[in-house]
Amino acid sequence: MTFYYKHVYLDDTATIVGPYEKKGPLHKYFDKTYNDLYFGKSSFEKAEVKLVRDALVMLMKKTGLKKEEIDLVIGSDLLNQITASTYGCSGVGKSFIGVYGACSSSVLGMIIAANFIEARFINNAFCIVSSHNMTSEKQFRYPTEYGALRPNSATFTATGAAASCLTYEKTKVRIEAATLGRIIDYEQNDPNDMGRVMAPSAIDTLVTHFNDTGRTPEYYDLILTGDLGKYGMEIVKDYLKELYQIDISNNYNDCGVMLYNLREEKEVKAGGSGPVCSALVAYGYVFDLLKKKRVKRVLLLATGALFSPLFVYQKENINSICHAISLEAI
Repeated sequence: MTFYYKHVYLDDTATIVGPYEKKGPLHKYFDKTYNDLYFGKSSFEKAEVKLVRDALVMLMKKTGLKKEEIDLVIGSDLLNQITASTYGCSGVGKSFIGVYGACSSSVLGMIIAANFIEARFINNAFCIVSSHNMTSEKQFRYPTEYGALRPNSATFTATGAAASCLTYEKTKVRIEAATLGRIIDYEQNDPNDMGRVMAPSAIDTLVTHFNDTGRTPEYYDLILTGDLGKYGMEIVKDYLKELYQIDISNNYNDCGVMLYNLREEKEVKAGGSGPVCSALVAYGYVFDLLKKKRVKRVLLLATGALFSPLFVYQKENINSICHAISLEAI
């Protein structure tokens, strides 16, 4: 299902990252960086809450909006009951919606906000996502103290928070269209190979977007998937070409690959993941390209693996989903 928008714009963004992202090739596009994973707090969970708060405060400063002038805040993270978002966003905005789409949450939140704005129910919305490598590893795999070995196919959950302000008022970047994805079960069950799990949903949503809009890959200057990593992105390219005769090799990249220097940062293995992964690349690097009109049109597809460890232990498949949003420089 694809929506089109006439009056939804991206006003500004805020990006906060941890030490691994700071060492990556996109470091100059982030608003604030930290040198450790605690950020002055006593636990990793409290550190992630601080990330959320930092991003909100930064975005309010950049947009000039006071907390009571924000119509809606949409937040998401990977913790149970999205607690990083609820604690971090407390007291900010007139209303709050918590969403969970795993690593697809950044685009999902923007689509929800865009629909509210286009319908004129609200004038603006803050969309914020966060993830923390240590909190997510503890929740979905093993605490780092366990010392479990990670295969080369594993991705590395990014540490950071990223916030965007969507508005009815015209700016330099427009939210032009969005495609909601559907749940895909491709009979994968390895939590250490998220690229293989999520690649089918990226393919499905991309094909749906092209069919709904009548567009081809050449319509966009950049097509970016969320966090498939170096193996998942190859699956996407190969399957699209083989099954659908769609070649995206000239203008396609993956945010999980772009966020880190894979040759030097060996610990990230196949690349980045987490809700904040695609948001950091989109709100930092890509937003800068669009504002400066170095690119005209960008299609961002955020992918998510919808699973819990309990289902993995019970040998169930891992479902995935992907949502897409089209950004346009004006």
